[in-house]
Amino acid sequence: MTRTPDTQENAAVTAPASAAVLYVCAERSTLTPTLAADRAEAEGHDFAEAHGLTITEVITDPHGEPDPCHREGWMRVRELAESGAVGVVIVRWPACIAPESSHDLRYREISWLQGCGVRVRYSWEPLAAGGGEIK
Repeated sequence: MTRTPDTQENAAVTAPASAAVLYVCAERSTLTPTLAADRAEAEGHDFAEAHGLTITEVITDPHGEPDPCHREGWMRVRELAESGAVGVVIVRWPACIAPESSHDLRYREISWLQGCGVRVRYSWEPLAAGGGEIK
């Protein structure tokens, strides 16, 4: 490759708008510990297929920490958004980002993602019916 003075070594790559990350943060029950996460993942894949999105990565976090910035998986979501690797984050419902008791943290994160040019879409059918997108 020929280098010119204006070539940047670490130029950010912008992913197609259809590139999506599926984020799963689901409460585990005692009797069926993986059921909620399995359903959220299957639903996310179905949603992506129905909306012409390509899931490039599935990221999971254990349920329980209200602040998404204290979760390893969510920090990976932020990293992908900031680098331009994805244009969409798919979650099952709003509480996956932050619970109702911490809704301000959810709004903070959605706003931050939108500032990176990343859309947040919900895959749970009642929320997905209108396209599942946060405006």
